[in-house]
This record gives sequence, C-alpha cells and structure tokens, in this order.
Amino acid sequence: MATTADMRTGLIIKLDNNLYSVVDFGQNKTARAAAKVWAKLKGVDNSRTIEHTWNSGDNIFPVRVEKRNYQFLYRDDSGFNLMDNTSFEQIIITENMVEHPELFKDGQECFVIFNTESEIPMSVELPSSVNLRITYSEPGVKGDTATRATKQATLETGGVINVPLFVNEGDLIKIDAKTGNYVERVKE
Repeated sequence: MATTADMRTGLIIKLDNNLYSVVDFGQNKTARAAAKVWAKLKGVDNSRTIEHTWNSGDNIFPVRVEKRNYQFLYRDDSGFNLMDNTSFEQIIITENMVEHPELFKDGQECFVIFNTESEIPMSVELPSSVNLRITYSEPGVKGDTATRATKQATLETGGVINVPLFVNEGDLIKIDAKTGNYVERVKE
C-alpha cells in the first residue's frame, strides 16, 4: 500500500473513481498541526484539474501504467491513428487524449500510456523534444533584438508557435514537447 510519502510528479493515482496524474505536490508543516501533503492533479480520464490535500501518511492508490512505443501514422475524423512498433497493430486515439496535437508529424515516434489493469490507452506523449520545419513566418525587423520579441511561425504540421525574430521560413527548430515552446534552431 502506498502512502503520501510515495508521492512524485507524474504518478497516476485513483481518486474518487477517476484517474489523475500528479503535476505538482508539496508538504505544509505547522508547529501545532500535523503535516499535510497537497497535490495539483490533472485528470487522465477527464479534463479536470484539481488540488487535493491529505494528512501526512494517508494511503493513496497508484495505478500501474506502462509506456509503449508507437508510431503516429495519420490523423482523420476518427482521431489519431497509431501503430505499435513491435506487433504492428493499429489503434485510434481521440484528440483529447493527445498532449500538443499540433506537434505530431506523420511517421513520428510517440509513446502511448496504458493502464495495465484494463489495457486501455490513457494518453499519448511525444519524446522530450521534436524537430519541425517552419513553413511560414514573417521576416524579422532588423535591429529589433533589444527586447525578447517573438513572432508567430507556422510549422510543417500546421501548428503555430512563437519563435524569436531571427528564425526564418525553412529553418528546422527544436520544440519542447512538454510545453510546446521553441528551444533552439537545429543545425543541418
């Protein structure tokens, strides 16, 4: 049985018959009262974000999950079509289960998180960073680099992100897949 001492970021727990992923957590101690453990939770099987507090040492109910390699094939009206890299079986995932769907490119590797108790897919993640080409961006204004100014750029996947002014159309850039933000230009 797990307790609040086993709490960590990314842990998936069952709370009120729903599954939640721990986004952030901490402990509040006061001189007179017992310590409390709080957590910011993001719904895995729903779209809610909540905060919950336990007494220190209370039981929590973690769910065993497994991360499997898949390949993103294409997107259609039914959702995201993915293929298992080992068995070549295909599954369809709805868009609400995908984090940053605008960063998915055909043929790209991704990870599907499965609930091992029910073998039901819970979410889809990209690797920590992805490299994508810019298909459209306005030219930057020369001399306007004193401030950390950004401009919008359209990616090859159709997504739009903010990039620094020196990034041009046709550049290959690295994007943080967790936040969806620009990291750096990639040398070719």
